[in-house]
Amino acid sequence: MDRCVIEVDDGFWNLRGSYRIGGILELRTHMSLVRRANGRYLVLDACGLVPETRALLDEKTRGGEDLDAFLHLHPFHTLHVRTLQELYPRARLYGTARHHTQLADLPWEPLQTEDPALHAHFAADLDFTIPRGVDLVTPNPRVHFGSVLAIHRATQTLHVDDTLIYARLPWPLRAFGRDVTRFHIGLGSALRRQPGAADAFRSWARELIERAATLQNLCAAHTSTLPDVEQQADPGLPQPLQERLGVEAVDAYRHHFDHPTAVPSSSTSWPGIASRVTPSIVVAGATPAAPSRDARTP
Repeated sequence: MDRCVIEVDDGFWNLRGSYRIGGILELRTHMSLVRRANGRYLVLDACGLVPETRALLDEKTRGGEDLDAFLHLHPFHTLHVRTLQELYPRARLYGTARHHTQLADLPWEPLQTEDPALHAHFAADLDFTIPRGVDLVTPNPRVHFGSVLAIHRATQTLHVDDTLIYARLPWPLRAFGRDVTRFHIGLGSALRRQPGAADAFRSWARELIERAATLQNLCAAHTSTLPDVEQQADPGLPQPLQERLGVEAVDAYRHHFDHPTAVPSSSTSWPGIASRVTPSIVVAGATPAAPSRDARTP
């Protein structure tokens, strides 16, 4: 596995954890420790800790004394929530509505991470955005596209779970292409089955791209981390996020959802753009079905 602790920028650490499907396929997962403007700390999401990551948390937060809160941003990333709360019980606990339901015995704060009121509460340190036109929690528990995206203002770092993928190519392949930045292939299954859903998502995607003009770093859960320090020979994050967005691909979904009788089944191949060996966000996945995974993921 890659490094367990990545110092993305001054005041932002991405902690990488292990997550294996069937005990074999390593997808990895993550959480981030961020320093607030007041010098205290927040944790975004949760993953399993190893000695290196536990030591970092204890060192930076003085054993949890300076840790204000855990913010759990993906409704299906629940495996390590309880363990982290037990290790650092003084930190306030925030999660999505599904976190509250699935782990109802934990001491959740009333505000939920998808609530605008919570976004306002932490606005001094974080910007939040939630994809429109998709369900945060879909009727199909295997579809995990939706999440709350968080941007750390001080470092201009985007922390994202399943919604966005950044894949680093092995060095031999970099001679022929560049790394891949794209939306998760579960987009087709996550879009609401109603007219206007594709347009709503397209509008949100364009807003994200515009917001990327000032972003310096990207941390994605099951793929890789793109710190600015590794982009010195290339335009930074705005290039893959701003200039390579294939928004036209979402038109295929608009056609299906504006004509509900034409919505294909989950086994049907939908029109879309396959991932390319370039820094691109692909708004439509190659297939409508998300990978088969347990409903409870890290």
